[in-house]
Amino acid sequence: MALQTNQDPPLDLPPRRTLYQKSEKGRWQAEYVRRLRITDALVVCGAIALAQLIRFGGPNNDAPLDWAGDARIGYSVISVLLALTWVGFLAVGNTWSPTAIGTGPEEYRRLIAATMRLFGLIAIVSLLLRIEFARGYLAVAFPVGVAGLILNRLYWRKFAARRRASGRYLTSVLVVGRRDSAREIMRCFDRDPGVGYCVVGVYTPGGGDPIEAETDESDLPIVGEWTSVLDAVTATGADTVAIAATEQLGTAGINDLLWKLAPLGVELVVTPGVMDIADQRLSIRPVANLPLLHIEKPQYDRARSFGHAVFDFAFAAAALLAVSPVMVAAAVAVKATSRGPVFYRSERIGLHGTPFRMIKFRSMYADADRDLAELLPANDGAGPLFKLRADPRVTPVGRILRKYSLDELPQFINVLRGDMSVVGPRPPLRCEVERYDGKVKRRLLVKPGVTGLWQVSGRSDLSWDESVRLDLTYVENWSMVQDLLIIKKTISAVARSEGAY
Repeated sequence: MALQTNQDPPLDLPPRRTLYQKSEKGRWQAEYVRRLRITDALVVCGAIALAQLIRFGGPNNDAPLDWAGDARIGYSVISVLLALTWVGFLAVGNTWSPTAIGTGPEEYRRLIAATMRLFGLIAIVSLLLRIEFARGYLAVAFPVGVAGLILNRLYWRKFAARRRASGRYLTSVLVVGRRDSAREIMRCFDRDPGVGYCVVGVYTPGGGDPIEAETDESDLPIVGEWTSVLDAVTATGADTVAIAATEQLGTAGINDLLWKLAPLGVELVVTPGVMDIADQRLSIRPVANLPLLHIEKPQYDRARSFGHAVFDFAFAAAALLAVSPVMVAAAVAVKATSRGPVFYRSERIGLHGTPFRMIKFRSMYADADRDLAELLPANDGAGPLFKLRADPRVTPVGRILRKYSLDELPQFINVLRGDMSVVGPRPPLRCEVERYDGKVKRRLLVKPGVTGLWQVSGRSDLSWDESVRLDLTYVENWSMVQDLLIIKKTISAVARSEGAY
C-alpha cells in the first residue's frame, strides 16, 4: 500500500519546447519584419518614382545621366539601381533587426543613418567618376524617402500597439530574481504597455525568498519550484528571460544560461538594477570582456542653460500670440459670468525654493479659498495635493476652462518673466514644499513648467508617488528632444481632457 503524503499534486505544465522551435514571439516578429521590409521597399520605390516624375516628367521623358563615360544611361535605369541600393543599405544598416524595431529613437536613427551612408556613397561615386546627378532629382528622392520611411514605421508601431491591446504581439517574460525585483519590473512593464512585455512567471534561484512571508505576492505569477531556470522557461513558454539576480547566478551562470537558451530561441536580458535613467545617460564600456554600464550624472544643469532660456522665451511669446484670441474670449467669459478678477494669482515655489505668483484664469467663485477647510475631508488629490472632481467652488465657465486646460494659458506670462519654463516639474505650493524630504526637494533644481511628464501621463489621476517619480525623472534626464516630445504629447492630452478637473 502506497504511503500518503502531503505533497502538492504535479503541475499541469505545457509541453516543453523542442530545440529551435519558433516561439509565439518569433512567429509574430517574423511576420512584423516581413511587412516592414515590403512596405519600406514600396516607400523607397515611391519616393524615387515621385522624384523622377517631378524632375523629368516620368519614364516617357527619360533624360540621360550627365557623366564622362561613353555609355548613355537614362534616369529610369538610375532609379532602379538607386532603389535596389537604398533597400540594400537598409538591410546592411540592421533597420529590420528585431532588437531595433519598435524602439522609437534607435529605429529612426538607423533609418536616417542608412540613408545618409547611401547619400555619402553617391557623393563619392559622382566625384570619382565625374557624374553630375540631377540635383532636383536627389533633392526630392531623399527627403521624401526618409519622411516616408519614418511615417511607415510610425504606422506599424501603432498597428503593433493595437494588436498588443487585444492580447496579441506580446512578449512573455520569465523574471529570475527576488520577488520584490520582479514586482518592480512588472510595474515598469505596466507603465509602458506599448512595449508588449508580459510577465508569465517569477523564478527565485535557490527556491528561497526571505520576503515571501512579509509581503502580499498574490499578484505575482509564481511559477513554482523547478530545479533550474531552463525548466521554468520551457514550462512557462517564456520568450524572454529577465535576470534581476546577477549576484546569485554569477557571470559564469549567466553565460551558461545564455548558451542553453539560444537553441530554444529565447532572449536573455539583464536588468541593471537602476530605474528612471534615460538612454542618453547610459553607455556600455567593456573592460577585459566585462561589460560595464556607465551612468552619467543627472543633467538638470542643462535645463538651466542659456539656450533653454532662449527657447522658453521664444516659445512662450509665440504661444501667447497664437492663442491671444482664445485668451481674450476666456477673459470676457470669466468676467461676464461671475464676480471677481479675471486672473487668479497663486503663490508657488520655483527654482531653488524661490516663491513667485503663478497666473491663471480664475475658474472659481471669488473668495473660494475661505471654504477650503470644509472641503479638505473630501480631497480626491494625491499626497499633499488638494483636488476635488466635483468642486462646488468651480464656476460653470471654470469647468470648461479646466477641462481643456485653458485656465493655464496665462502661465506663459510667467515663462516670459523667467519664473517658469515651458516644460518642467509641476509648480508646487508652499505647504507641499514644507513636507518634502531630501529626495523630493530635487524637483526644485529646475524651473517648474507649464506642462511636463505629469501633464502627459495622467495629470490629476496620478498618485503622489507617481507624480514625484515623473518629476524627478524629468529633472535627472533633461534633454531638448524630451521637451519637444512632451509639448507634442501635451496637445494630445489636453484635447482628450483626460485627468483634468
